[in-house]
Amino acid sequence: MTTLTTLTLVEGDITEQSVDAIVNAANSSLLGGGGVDGAIHRRGGPAILAECRALRASHYGKGLATGQAVATTAGDLDARWVIHTVGPVHSTTEDRSALLASCYRESLRVADQLGARTVAFPAISTGIFGWPMDDGARIAVETVRAMDTAVTEVRFVVFDDRAYATFAPYLA
Repeated sequence: MTTLTTLTLVEGDITEQSVDAIVNAANSSLLGGGGVDGAIHRRGGPAILAECRALRASHYGKGLATGQAVATTAGDLDARWVIHTVGPVHSTTEDRSALLASCYRESLRVADQLGARTVAFPAISTGIFGWPMDDGARIAVETVRAMDTAVTEVRFVVFDDRAYATFAPYLA
């Protein structure tokens, strides 16, 4: 493996990325939801949900644990796979940073198992789960930079100018 991964930052819609794998900020049920999760399921079509249901019926009866990752088809997305990971809900009383870092590590581990070379990540947990964008960006970039992976490009895909401006200094 190599640590020569190129990190890029894109403002836009993660469902429009042409990559080997798109990472989904999933909920533990794996059955779709709001935000990035809902967008990926809507755009990717029913094949993603069908594989998620099969995962729930077999290995993940209680859902996917926070910080873990699992892959399905990408359905109608311009990708081969969707890697689903469950980010932690931010807490002001408990440090859950290790769980957030685990989302990035485990997603790259799954990408390596699949043979994916290009991966698009959203800003995991920074939406409805309330993680502060600055801290989320720092954890994302530091974790990916520290990984020994065969992935050659990691693309952080953020939705708006504010998120882009927050991520950019960490990638400079």
